[in-house]
Amino acid sequence: MITGAKPPAFHLLAKPTGPICNLDCEYCFFLSKEMLYPGDRFRMADELLENYIRQLFEAHQTPEVTVAWQGGEPTMMGLDFFKRSVELVEQYRQPWQQPSYTIQTNGVLIDDRWAAFFKEHNFLVGLSVDGPEDVHDTYRVDKRKHGSFDRVMAGYEHLRRAGVDVNVLCTVHRANQDRGAEVYRFFRDSMDVQFIQFIPIVERATETMLEIANVGWSTEHKEERPLYVQEGSHVTDRSVGSEAYGQFLVDVFDEWVSRDVGEVYVQMFDTALANWHGEPGALCVFSETCGLALALEHNGDLYSCDHFVEPDYLLGNIAETPMIDLIASEQQVTFGRDKRDSLPQYCLDCEVRFACHGGCPRNRFIKTPDGDEGLNYLCDGYKRFFNHVNPAMRTMSRLLHEGRPPSEIVDLGIDTEAPT
Repeated sequence: MITGAKPPAFHLLAKPTGPICNLDCEYCFFLSKEMLYPGDRFRMADELLENYIRQLFEAHQTPEVTVAWQGGEPTMMGLDFFKRSVELVEQYRQPWQQPSYTIQTNGVLIDDRWAAFFKEHNFLVGLSVDGPEDVHDTYRVDKRKHGSFDRVMAGYEHLRRAGVDVNVLCTVHRANQDRGAEVYRFFRDSMDVQFIQFIPIVERATETMLEIANVGWSTEHKEERPLYVQEGSHVTDRSVGSEAYGQFLVDVFDEWVSRDVGEVYVQMFDTALANWHGEPGALCVFSETCGLALALEHNGDLYSCDHFVEPDYLLGNIAETPMIDLIASEQQVTFGRDKRDSLPQYCLDCEVRFACHGGCPRNRFIKTPDGDEGLNYLCDGYKRFFNHVNPAMRTMSRLLHEGRPPSEIVDLGIDTEAPT
């Protein structure tokens, strides 16, 4: 294996249950990844858990090490699994290393025991909520096709009472794309959350697979569903529209910038401000290159990215090759550099390239106005949003340069429709 310089830090999403989940969300293409491991039990063994934690801390040369869990639904492993993971972290971390725990969950299994554990160990819990009940239950259903909203809110109440830090993860799709301000106000006013992340649903499909993909990825259609891979230039009916996504973000931003700066933190806005300020943030979607945000399957298989868990992007298995060697491999380094090196000229000449950098490679499947391949499906939406926020971002960046908090923009009353 050819390897390059070993990065001092990286981000790894570990999936202890693989794609197995207790919900059956229609847009969750990850459910189809079960096909990669036919007949598997989809449970991370204790031996692999220990190997993973040991390698994770050995590979990091920075003080903070993030231990991140995702699925499927990771809480299906049971609380004892995560208690054991914390014990292993304490066993293998160096005195100068500080663990940071995160978990992404649908919340339906969360009770007071889970909440107390998360609080004790300072977990940041990413909770999947798509908005008010009618929006959330459009696609986020269980295996009986019943909505999950009430159970998610019950789980959230346990987290809230325990004082656990919660980051709402809201997917943006056809059912909520026209309700941006309403969705944001629900999170802010009804749930009283401070941290929000918006994730566009873009389900690619080839022309021949589109009809099947539109049916959904749930286990109800397990026999006929295909393995989801990043192929095709069509999108499912559930996918967010590009311009609609941009307008959704604009509507949220206008509400946020008028009253909530410094009180509510929206990942998209934080990342944009970092790029305007000349200090790009850690979000790989809008970084110039990528390759340092990987996915670890339940059996130790390491993939280039959480969005590329498919055969062509399998780097190897950490039980056979050290994790850090796989991350520094030529295959992974090339994967990361291609994000920058494959940009079409249309993107290179774009006025908001510094904020976007072409977006995530998984969504670069349409043609530019000039007919070149490799334009991001969300390009029109990104342009709409980034050009709209330019006046406010410039003002907040100036405030930062002056040693003043960006929240002062609320009192300044910036016109977000000012010319760019």
